[in-house]
Amino acid sequence: MANLGKPLPLPSHIHYELLLRLLEQQTMAVAYQNPQIRSQVQDLIVALRKALSQQRQLEETCKQVKIDVEYQWSTNQLGDRFLPEDVAP
Repeated sequence: MANLGKPLPLPSHIHYELLLRLLEQQTMAVAYQNPQIRSQVQDLIVALRKALSQQRQLEETCKQVKIDVEYQWSTNQLGDRFLPEDVAP
């Protein structure tokens, strides 16, 4: 398998963890009284957990095929490393 030539930029896991903590502890506490809102918040929590799981699977695949992963803390890091043609619109 061909190397990408650059590390694969991925969000740091802390981004998922912070969003999940906010949704589970604060958002859900307020939304709990309304079944429709509570259901949507629960769906959002499930989607974030799935996204984190899928990212971990991608990281494992990258490890197996020897592609480096670079965790991003902000979108500003992308602007410093990539040319405009490297970033999809």
